[in-house]
Amino acid sequence: MRSLNLITLCLIIIGGLNWLLVGLFQFDLVAALFGGQQAILARIVYILVGLSALWQLSVFFKAMKTDSVHAESAGRRH
Repeated sequence: MRSLNLITLCLIIIGGLNWLLVGLFQFDLVAALFGGQQAILARIVYILVGLSALWQLSVFFKAMKTDSVHAESAGRRH
């Protein structure tokens, strides 16, 4: 489960950086790497990023419910 969380988090970071490039420079790196927004590989990446966000939403709500986010940050103060 940990590896799935790390993979999905990595994909979300890639998606976020891609949106940063789109917002700042109107440059879609995913589309540029995989042959345009309509290319099948680019669409697969977009789908994987979206599914990763959905997965991380469930992780986020579980962490909020168990208050594990607070527990992790409290451990770093020492």
